[in-house]
Amino acid sequence: MSLTSLKISGSAYDIGFQLGCFGKKAVHQHLKPMALWQWLSSQFEQEKARTMATLVEQQYPLIWQELHGLADGLELPFSEVFMWNCRGDYVHTQSVDGCTTVLGHVTDGILVAHNEDGFPQLDGHCGLADISPAEGPGFISFVYPGSLPGHTFAVNNKGIVITINNIRPQEIPAGLPRMVLCRAALDAQSLDEAITTLSRMPRAGAFHHSLAQAGDHDLYSLEATAHGHALLNIKTHYGHANHLIAPTLAAVKQRVTASSGARQQRLDQLLSGEEGVDTRLALRLLRDTQHQDLPIYRRHPEDPDDENTLATGVFLIGHNKVDWQVYTHAETDTPDHSGTIALN
Repeated sequence: MSLTSLKISGSAYDIGFQLGCFGKKAVHQHLKPMALWQWLSSQFEQEKARTMATLVEQQYPLIWQELHGLADGLELPFSEVFMWNCRGDYVHTQSVDGCTTVLGHVTDGILVAHNEDGFPQLDGHCGLADISPAEGPGFISFVYPGSLPGHTFAVNNKGIVITINNIRPQEIPAGLPRMVLCRAALDAQSLDEAITTLSRMPRAGAFHHSLAQAGDHDLYSLEATAHGHALLNIKTHYGHANHLIAPTLAAVKQRVTASSGARQQRLDQLLSGEEGVDTRLALRLLRDTQHQDLPIYRRHPEDPDDENTLATGVFLIGHNKVDWQVYTHAETDTPDHSGTIALN
């Protein structure tokens, strides 16, 4: 496994274009031939897709421009690229991403650690992008070829950390695409603003969001769906494995895969005997392979959800800085990428 380091700046269109150029080969080789890509592309002229496109163009014009740049950089029709970035806004048999997160309070602040699980065929084709927009805060984000930043794990230069887990509702109405809301949240100046953005209605697809900010003592778990959201202020430690677990959202029908259920059960088991979390423990949990068929750390080429762990991000969030580390191998305690976001 490896991640390409990217440094990108400019207008919204420029950022999208550079991300498109980066992902062009992988998208054409690995994503465009997929049945999921072809099916999504066929939906663009349908009422739901047109409604979502209108909402994005009207409410998030800069992200609309970024999507146009992405399409041009990929050398693909805008309609196909827009729909690929709405892949989680449709009910489809292909699960579309997984992910596992461990979060909690530590001695000097807050820890958020996250396994990014995605299509195995994208292993070695993803990036870690340091992006400086002409408008809005800069940020660092894991990026997939062909996708907007923000729906994976990221930290912006306001010290806001956001990680994302997939949710699979059985009913998804037209609304703002979930990946657009994630990209918009990276423009937030404060934790409250990020939460407001991610809770915005009308919303289409669902996600779980972990959120924290340097200088703020609050740590949040947010499950956001088209039918409502559940915001939990974490006081100790917590684990989430990409399905709804908040009691207040019990009425929302969802599909919980065997992997998602097994990972949540294993996380709960491992965390139940711990008084707190730290980086070493978080990595041990996220690298757990005790369940041979349905492990937390997923590298089997025939994973039942067609997902593999592509990277692990660890964020230590303090009073005036965020120390971040990214690992692409489970056999080492030395990160492949690391840095610090220092607040002025």
